[in-house]
Amino acid sequence: MSEVRTVALPNGTLVPALGQGTWRMAEDRGKRSTEIAALRRGLELGLTLVDTAEMYAEGAAEELVGEALRGHRDEVFLVSKVLPTHAGARDVARACHDSMSRLETEHIDLYLLHWRGAVPLEETVDAFERLQQAGSIGAWGVSNLDTDDLAQLPDGALPQTDQVLYNLSRRGPEYDLLPRLRELSVPTMAYAPVEQGRILREPALRSVADAHGATPAQVALAWVLRGGDTIAIPKAGTAAHVEENRKALDLRLTADDLAALDVAFPPPSRKQPLEML
Repeated sequence: MSEVRTVALPNGTLVPALGQGTWRMAEDRGKRSTEIAALRRGLELGLTLVDTAEMYAEGAAEELVGEALRGHRDEVFLVSKVLPTHAGARDVARACHDSMSRLETEHIDLYLLHWRGAVPLEETVDAFERLQQAGSIGAWGVSNLDTDDLAQLPDGALPQTDQVLYNLSRRGPEYDLLPRLRELSVPTMAYAPVEQGRILREPALRSVADAHGATPAQVALAWVLRGGDTIAIPKAGTAAHVEENRKALDLRLTADDLAALDVAFPPPSRKQPLEML
């Protein structure tokens, strides 16, 4: 098994290219122990970037992450997100500290605006920078912001990542958003990198997987990670699923593989609105 590749954030921090997402976790109490075991197995395998949000399961996902990380916090690069309704100058600090309480931590490594709302970006960024100065967060970033939104960030303000919906069936960001992020040296963080499983029966994907002795999910993840400057955060609810995801880092897609996938999942030929799930 190869080592987990890393991606550099603008501030120089190296983070795993493959992390663990938690969207839709903590929604079923009966799965709690299995989901905690999955997150801990991921840490054992080097998937030490864990992404969550105050919105997920109305805070319960953060509580689940907090329990999973007990005794392991120092090993983890922890990402959480604030709702746009909590992104105002007077609300961000309270929301952040509520998240820290649920996460059982004294700081969040990377704190993201979940999506853009009515609060001016300048106000949110200022609040983020105050949290950073106070040591509550290590850095800040954004999620679901398109090129026009990025252009409206305050002068000199550079997010550490833009977390967006990006996978084989959602290639719109390739047209102009991903190139712009590369110009800024800001890595993309891809959520739902296997489209929540909906693309895994596509014949071309299965054909590439069969040729490599891999699974369609591993091919889909390897495709997202192919450029070396994208972080993927698939959610895996079982240890076996985490182990399957981890093996995607050992998969190298050929030019023929990529060409076949381009036919099945064509790249964008024009600007498309940024999609969200």
